[in-house]
Amino acid sequence: MELSQPPGSTPGRPAPSLGVTPGGSVRRPPDRTAPPPSLSYELYPPRCAASAETLLRTIEELEPTRPDHVAVTYSGDAPRRAGSLALLDHLLARTGLRPLAHLTCVGSTRAELEETVTSLLHRGVRGVLALRGDLEPDAEPGELAHAGDLVELVREVEQRHTASLAGGRLAVGVAAYPTRHPESPSFRHDIEVLLAKQRAGADFAITQVYFRPQRYERLVASARAAGVTIPIVPGIMPVTEPRRLATLCRLAGLRPHPGLAAALEEAAGPAERHRAGVAFATRLARAALDAGAPGLHLYTFNEHRAALDLLERVDLPRVPHQPAALPDLLPA
Repeated sequence: MELSQPPGSTPGRPAPSLGVTPGGSVRRPPDRTAPPPSLSYELYPPRCAASAETLLRTIEELEPTRPDHVAVTYSGDAPRRAGSLALLDHLLARTGLRPLAHLTCVGSTRAELEETVTSLLHRGVRGVLALRGDLEPDAEPGELAHAGDLVELVREVEQRHTASLAGGRLAVGVAAYPTRHPESPSFRHDIEVLLAKQRAGADFAITQVYFRPQRYERLVASARAAGVTIPIVPGIMPVTEPRRLATLCRLAGLRPHPGLAAALEEAAGPAERHRAGVAFATRLARAALDAGAPGLHLYTFNEHRAALDLLERVDLPRVPHQPAALPDLLPA
């Protein structure tokens, strides 16, 4: 993917500030005065020409659903970091989508992070998802120990560049964990960490993947009881391949849901696996919305079909779309 020309300081719309009310799984009558549920996706930079073509098609197919933002993953590895910046520039210059830039603090100095945030602002990015990042064995931890420290740094840099924000405010998101973080001593500790991120200046949270509806409901109820007031958006991943499920669980420290794992393993072919994965994710999404979730964040694997199939099955609007020709943005 070629590096698009940065569009300057055109501000994007921050993620909506929606409330969350914890509750059960019984569908509630719609609140006509409430804003519609938010919608967002996660994309990651391509690693080859073939995956770049798939990503471009995915962006083309997802844009008509009018997401509130599109998250772009980030790596401390220099070549992959360049790919993240190229994808951000493409979204800003070639689409009407609002990027939410992942930013991790592990392995970086404070000066490096300040430079990165400044670069994002100058590019026109108006949303950041502040994460600690995965600490690899024998790797340098960096100067900031926690995601909350990164949130504070982002806000400090924002204050120094208020003129370029044209009176707007940077939207800062953080991660939340329905299932205990692999390094956390307890679920209660995770809630305390989320509260600390809010106090540092976070506007909203997106959950990591989970497989049981009760996990999200417990997270929201516990967070509200502890004083967390920011929106907590459920992260939903339509998993349609057994190998992908195994990899996801290994990286996230989760146990595979036995029903989903069996359905994917026993499916007669790709079409049946796809239907099983989408059906499972749809149930999670519906349960979260029924429980008062302010929207959905869909982890896409850079593929559009499962995400769009899920949207057709839940109460979120989708605009019909006729595919157009792909732009010539593939690497030589």
